[in-house]
Amino acid sequence: MNLPGNLKYTKDHEWIKIEGDVAIIGITDFAQNELGDIVYIEVNTVGETLEQEETFGTIEAVKTVSDLFMPVSGEVLEFNEKLEGAPETVNQDPYEGGWIVKVKISDNSELEDLLDADAYKAIIE
Repeated sequence: MNLPGNLKYTKDHEWIKIEGDVAIIGITDFAQNELGDIVYIEVNTVGETLEQEETFGTIEAVKTVSDLFMPVSGEVLEFNEKLEGAPETVNQDPYEGGWIVKVKISDNSELEDLLDADAYKAIIE
């Protein structure tokens, strides 16, 4: 199981990478493995400001559809458009090419609620 130590994680299996006041968000290796073959990702919230734990999109696999939750409050700046034509990128490269959205963080204190790699690993094992 790949869990980069430089990322933060949520109990809902999203990861978050902080770059200044922008968060790059995707789903974890564990989540993509549990979902199976991802066939579609929908994000209709670009330009919207959402609260922590609100749904920002959905991810569809062969067997199921799952909601995607905001790890932190903020404005959804960008959707990874590469995923429109190649949603399987999330299966192949969940932490780099398979990122889903970029968000302008509105409350840095919420970052304290996130899990480090060890705490997330304890949840999934």
